[in-house]
Amino acid sequence: MRSGIDILVGTPGRIKDHLQNGKLDLTKVKHVVLDEVDQMLDMGFAEQVEDILRVAYKKDSEDNPQTLLFSATCPHWVFDVAKKYMKSKYEQIDLIGKKTQKAATTVEHLAIECHWSQRAAVTGDVIQVYSGSNGRTIVFCETKKEANELALNASIKQDCQSLHGDIPQKQREITLKGFRNGSFKVLVATNVAARGLDIPEVDLVVQSSPPK
Repeated sequence: MRSGIDILVGTPGRIKDHLQNGKLDLTKVKHVVLDEVDQMLDMGFAEQVEDILRVAYKKDSEDNPQTLLFSATCPHWVFDVAKKYMKSKYEQIDLIGKKTQKAATTVEHLAIECHWSQRAAVTGDVIQVYSGSNGRTIVFCETKKEANELALNASIKQDCQSLHGDIPQKQREITLKGFRNGSFKVLVATNVAARGLDIPEVDLVVQSSPPK
């Protein structure tokens, strides 16, 4: 960074550290990309993002950086917050539009009603029926605790590992590599840890409770 770079990719906390330590100068930034903007402006990151961008943005200036916001979901509040960083004439590109069919037509969707105390047993059965011993499954949980408990639950007969924010980055990489290679068949993850995963060989995805 000292000798100059063209592109910097980072998490808000780490970028802020470098700014505060005087190791990073953002006054000449030409383009700003916020990926997963709904999460970035919601999960306690909004203040950090604001602190980082304050240097590069001048109120009502035409020379502000070009700003690109990406998100799979864009609730109205995202636009309200995002307007701070956008020019008044911004372009919105919607890759889904008004299509009622928003999920892949090649994927079957099932909703199963069960008591929370039976969830692990039902999940185990669903994996057995729809993925079997050789298929690969990702199970999404709401919390790290849930992910740990489910990964250790005897109801899941296949080899299983968990992935969440408390697991060190190095171990996360090892876990993901193992899942890709097929050395274990079931990955139990929190939604946050699993953003941006691209593993085409997955046969089954289970959302252990409806997302909030």
